[in-house]
Amino acid sequence: MMGTGFGRIGVLAGGPSSERDISLKSGKVVYSALLRKGCDAIFLDVWEDIYDIIKNNKIDIAFITLHGRFGEDGTVQKILEELGIPYTGSGPAASKLALDKIAAKEIFKQNKIPTPTYTVLDRNSFVLEDIRQFSLPVVVKPQLEGSSIGLSVVKEVAALERAITEASQYGSKIILEEYIDGRELTVGILNDEPLPVIEIVPKRGIYDYTAKYDDPHTRYLVPAPIDEDLSIKAKEFAKRSHLSLGCRSYSRVDMMMDRMSNIFVLEVNTIPGMTERSLLPKAAQASGLDFDGLCIKLIENALQNRIENYETTK
Repeated sequence: MMGTGFGRIGVLAGGPSSERDISLKSGKVVYSALLRKGCDAIFLDVWEDIYDIIKNNKIDIAFITLHGRFGEDGTVQKILEELGIPYTGSGPAASKLALDKIAAKEIFKQNKIPTPTYTVLDRNSFVLEDIRQFSLPVVVKPQLEGSSIGLSVVKEVAALERAITEASQYGSKIILEEYIDGRELTVGILNDEPLPVIEIVPKRGIYDYTAKYDDPHTRYLVPAPIDEDLSIKAKEFAKRSHLSLGCRSYSRVDMMMDRMSNIFVLEVNTIPGMTERSLLPKAAQASGLDFDGLCIKLIENALQNRIENYETTK
């Protein structure tokens, strides 16, 4: 069968971050897909002991479904490179850069990629009175989390302190970002090229953790019902964002489009979700690649990355 030539594939899931449960869901779906394709795959629920788990299970390639810190901050990628094991997705430096929303925004600005304006707070030194004049509504979110964890849209001054307190549970740096009133778009990247644009339509108007993972009424429109020129622009911004951070193989780029059809890049996810509700698989499906085929493609890319890295270091 198709997957018999890859060697032993370790699906790395779980981890110690706040996105552990989501990671486990992604990992189990990927693991099932690899088995259907005839792969020699093993599901590895990792914690802080990831180095020993990888080494003891003698895997030949890693399929990373670790979301958030530890998985997307370059930690696991460094471990795998030290052990000489090829892996899916971006390298350590790009992973770390993309997860850091502040650093990523600076890269976007340097590359003339539009992104919402923002202010950075330090939970240990800011004074609430100093920020009460910040124009509302505003998006409050932690520097280093994914899956909309710790994210709030604040429309009233009275709710600002609570939102900042919530975000500060996940790190010392907090971002107050300009709220873009409009439509939420996302563009998956595969083989370093953009997939069809998806529009996300949450029932309550905010695409937060609940809308992503729990609300069955959240709708995903693919391809997004927008003009062709806007679709081209969204794809262009997605590819430029992906490449400007040094990402490789695949990612997912989240955006907002305001009521004047201006598009703003929010962030790049280097290990996007791989569950039945996830967006990258939906975009791949729209381009003719089913979920199982997508998983195989990511494994093939990982092996190709190893070959290219070897050739550049000879």
